[in-house]
Amino acid sequence: MKLTTKLGLFLIILNLVTATLSANPKPNFVLMLADDLGIGDIGCYGNDTIRTPNIDKLAKEGVILTQHIAAASICTPSRAAFMTGRYALRSGMDTCGGNRALTWIGVSGGLPPNETTFASVLQKKGYSTGIIGKWHLGMNCKSLNDYCHHPLSHGFDYFYGAPFTLIHECLPGGWLELDVPFRAQLRFFTQLIAFAVMTLVIVRYTNMISISGKVIACSALFGLLFFITWYLKYGFIHYWSCILMRNHEIVEQPMNLERSASLIVSEAREFIERNKNVPFLLVVSFLHVHTPLISTKAFTGKSKHGLYGDNVEEMDFMVGSVLDAIDNAEIQNNTLVYFASDHGGHLENRAGNLQTGGWNGIYRGGKAMAGWEGGIRVPGIFRWPDVIPSGTETDEPTSLMDIFPTVVHLAGGELPTDRIIDGHNLMPLLTKKTSHSEHEFLFHYCGNHLHAVRWHQRESGAIWKAHYVTPVFHPEGAVDCYDIILCVCEGDHVVHHKPPLLFELSADPSESSSLQPDDDPRYKAVLSRIEIAVTEHQKTIHVVPQQLSLWNNGWKPWLQPCCGTFPFCWCDKEDSNVTYII
Repeated sequence: MKLTTKLGLFLIILNLVTATLSANPKPNFVLMLADDLGIGDIGCYGNDTIRTPNIDKLAKEGVILTQHIAAASICTPSRAAFMTGRYALRSGMDTCGGNRALTWIGVSGGLPPNETTFASVLQKKGYSTGIIGKWHLGMNCKSLNDYCHHPLSHGFDYFYGAPFTLIHECLPGGWLELDVPFRAQLRFFTQLIAFAVMTLVIVRYTNMISISGKVIACSALFGLLFFITWYLKYGFIHYWSCILMRNHEIVEQPMNLERSASLIVSEAREFIERNKNVPFLLVVSFLHVHTPLISTKAFTGKSKHGLYGDNVEEMDFMVGSVLDAIDNAEIQNNTLVYFASDHGGHLENRAGNLQTGGWNGIYRGGKAMAGWEGGIRVPGIFRWPDVIPSGTETDEPTSLMDIFPTVVHLAGGELPTDRIIDGHNLMPLLTKKTSHSEHEFLFHYCGNHLHAVRWHQRESGAIWKAHYVTPVFHPEGAVDCYDIILCVCEGDHVVHHKPPLLFELSADPSESSSLQPDDDPRYKAVLSRIEIAVTEHQKTIHVVPQQLSLWNNGWKPWLQPCCGTFPFCWCDKEDSNVTYII
């Protein structure tokens, strides 16, 4: 063979190798997380009345997880577990005796600085990282601008969205949602202050004890200032808690909900276009379908299920717009796309007689309802052309916590060795290299209380779940937790089951018929194995600072973000003409 021929052949091979290497850089990640979406709300999971063509198409092009489980049935702890791959109580992000989610933006609680997120690992591997949409994992610790809980302190290079969450107060004229959990406190302090002032007055004018008029005046003034502060706080909450930020800057206060969806889609598309030539991680954390269910005019009144259906269909459009941006950038073959919800639909949400929460299909319970399936079984869809087989599904137990190790593995990173990671790499399961999930047990917490445990019995393939504690529904047999916004984890509104309720989920996914301890010989054997697992698991749980304690989750004026002069916080730095790109 002539030298020139050999040289030509060598160059051809070299070009092929170079092309192959350049065509297979580090994968990109687009992780989309809905808020309060029920598993029964989208077509690929059985809904035939709400239109979700984009999510359904994503499912056809990838794999559907039919037993995808949130680590908690409420926002803040579920999102903390998603970001860290760890049960939320390991980082102090779930608690009892207080509210289970961050209730204000001006609080000191949040995802601790010493926690490792998948974004922080990928950032160190050279990825461009961004999160657009809802955060709800805290802002500041000790001072207004320390940003210790902020996304930019947890591995994200770019943040655009709501550092808090949607609440009814974000809607002009909306009812005071955040007031509800604190009404008992207000009544207590009202009675306490009134009693103290009246006691001082009686003591003063009966000459029982010598008390100056200044003491009484100061006490009365303190009480007056307390009530002014309390009601002023709620009067301005529309402005104070409902904000949009770009990185550390407040760009909209209060948030204009009529255009927030357009802004989120626009930012997501721009991030993809801006980073299409470098490896990137993008988390799109939708504000949909959390109440107050604000949809743009293009989607209002279009569905068969009122405001909620409109909101789901708009979110589906947003998913499609993000997928179009990936296709337009011609990076779809090197981008892992994931879609899920942070937990199940909120059954108690209503506007009069109109249901404004999601549908959880055949599964019992919903948002905040501890270990019942309806609150923790969520949609889970993966797509990666030519890597993950299309049009497939898996019934194996998987978790939102699995995203952490899966993403870290694919990016070439290493899992932290100084802490327990509860999630597992899903790639062997998604690519059909294994037929079994690595999750033998999943533990379902409500606050710091273990309410239920799931066991995947690999020898038989059966899936069991034992409930130690369940919320009390009212009326009996329904799924409403009395007149409170969310079910609680302890006290009078829960039932402790001794012996525990035991369901075979593989045969009874709706948890409608529990096994009888005395009649079914499997009961004792299954429960015995579960209790061994619980004992071993509890040995790994250690006391950590409680981020959602009454102190850390209580409003602190000095931590309240404000665009303007406090308390008159207002600004609008966004383009009012931003609209959907259709």
